[in-house]
Amino acid sequence: MADKKKIVAKKKGGNTVALVTELVEPIVKEVGVDLWDVRFEKEGSSWFLRIIIDKENGVSIDDCEAVSRPLDKKLDELDPIDQAYYLEVASAGLGRLLKKPWHFEKYIGQEIRIRLIRAIDSLKEFEAILDAIDGDVITVSYEGAQMQIAISDTAFVKLNDDKDI
Repeated sequence: MADKKKIVAKKKGGNTVALVTELVEPIVKEVGVDLWDVRFEKEGSSWFLRIIIDKENGVSIDDCEAVSRPLDKKLDELDPIDQAYYLEVASAGLGRLLKKPWHFEKYIGQEIRIRLIRAIDSLKEFEAILDAIDGDVITVSYEGAQMQIAISDTAFVKLNDDKDI
């Protein structure tokens, strides 16, 4: 019961993503998958709680279900989110978004796709090799030269999934 009070107290002015992350972390550990991201997003008039998971040899539908069922039960029990929402548990996918420092560290040496918020030298969206990350700055190789880009200056950074597999 103390667990429920703690969650309800956080709900009042708390961060939904942080709260759900705290709830789902023990579940993903038990299932044997990695928690890639938690998103609480509005699309049209609907809210979506998206739990993105990853696993070394790929995520199966069974992995998604193994996370979804206990998380759904926990969310129903604690009722920490005020508005109605759809719960989705999915794989990070081939073209996964890189957002957290460990995401970037994991894929150093890989080809990424970058979209900038504001163009640099008329360059807005391009593919490059991820060379390094230092704090909020990534270093990439693009057309034989290295460039540094603040992550906060990007609309997105994701693995390039346009390659033949």
